[in-house]
Amino acid sequence: MLNRVPEALDATVPARRPAPVFALSAAILGFFVVTLDAVIVNVALPSIRESLGGGMAGLQWVVDGYTLLFAALLLSSGSLADRIGARHALAVGFALFAVASFACGAAPTLPVLIGMRFVQGAAAALIVPASLTLVSETYPDPRRRSRAVGMWAMGGAVASTAGPVAGGLLTELNWRWIFLINVPVAVIALLALRRTAPSPTHPTRLDWPGQLAAVTAMAALTFAAIEAGDVGVLGGSVLVALLVAVIGLTAFVLIEARTKDPMVPLDLFGGRVFRISLIAGFAFMVGYFGLPFVMSLYFQQTQGMSAFQTGIAFLPMMLIGLVLTPFSARIVERVGARTPIVGGLACMVVGMVALVLAAPSAPNWALSILMVLVGLGGPLTMPPLTALLLHHVPPERTGTASGVFNTSRQIGGALAVAVFGALLADDSAFTDGLHISLLVGATVVAIAAIAGLRLPQR
Repeated sequence: MLNRVPEALDATVPARRPAPVFALSAAILGFFVVTLDAVIVNVALPSIRESLGGGMAGLQWVVDGYTLLFAALLLSSGSLADRIGARHALAVGFALFAVASFACGAAPTLPVLIGMRFVQGAAAALIVPASLTLVSETYPDPRRRSRAVGMWAMGGAVASTAGPVAGGLLTELNWRWIFLINVPVAVIALLALRRTAPSPTHPTRLDWPGQLAAVTAMAALTFAAIEAGDVGVLGGSVLVALLVAVIGLTAFVLIEARTKDPMVPLDLFGGRVFRISLIAGFAFMVGYFGLPFVMSLYFQQTQGMSAFQTGIAFLPMMLIGLVLTPFSARIVERVGARTPIVGGLACMVVGMVALVLAAPSAPNWALSILMVLVGLGGPLTMPPLTALLLHHVPPERTGTASGVFNTSRQIGGALAVAVFGALLADDSAFTDGLHISLLVGATVVAIAAIAGLRLPQR
């Protein structure tokens, strides 16, 4: 009997490819944990203030420190993932996220917590585009890739739904667990990446001057909005920050107009669908991200609800997104894209105005039901809006357009927390601040809904 030649030594036997399930699992965990950390912290804010001190501005930075770096670095993190390979970039992102999460959970002071939230945001910006790129590489067949991307997106939907309840439950134990829970998730993802095939690398130029100008402009604008709650809109520090934001934005536009390989090609803004998509994405996050921030404080500070009870109050709003998101594509096939986009934004407007009329006289369970109207904006607006945007940009620019679109969304969320927090800074006028915040959010979303009427139906 002839001896069999071991496959590892037989050049004619092709090497075994790693199972794609490991790459997909790591990508899903990436989008899950990044989304979770954006929503889980809201219900823990009062406990964090009780433990570490600080006023409203400190709580705003706990949320916006994460969102701000996430938004700003999304512009170039996709290019970095191409440069070093998606698998490597995702591994670096997970490792950095795990270290920052552990440091957040162990933070002895509020400034340390805020600083580590910035690091978390930077890691999240690396994880999101790298995870989606890894899915695209692993599933070259269009049909299988589409299904894989759908599973990747469901990771974020599950995180959005579970975040408030998980945050409330973990906060009942200790608020530090909302950050420490990320560490084992990151370790599992890193182990999955070890079973994933290496990603190809592509030589790309990183636009560091443009990136620096973008970070400066966004940080200064967010600082101005937060600081306005303490010193007023005409305070010296606010005016200086606004001036820095204007200078940073001007520098960014000039850099992108003159550089050979711009991070954000300015001619993208010439397309009507692209411009309206940015407006709608920004406005959507003002309502969808700003509402949990103000209502979490309302339920706990004025209604005496626990963190877990607050998380339960948000469950219907988040659950509607999880249930309807799988049907978004079918809705678009039947009625087109414009109708659900505008309809979803309109539902958000009605929901926020209804909350203004109902709070504080209505029972908390009624407010929880009214928030479902805002939750409807998720599955009705974002999937068709994203698909419409990507359909109306050249194929070679879909990555860049997606990055700019997601950046506009994150900026909307960051500014919502900054402005709404400033309006809520005076505890003696908390209800008035709540009403004004919701009306501001409703106005911004209504403007986007009107602009959405100019989108193509299909």
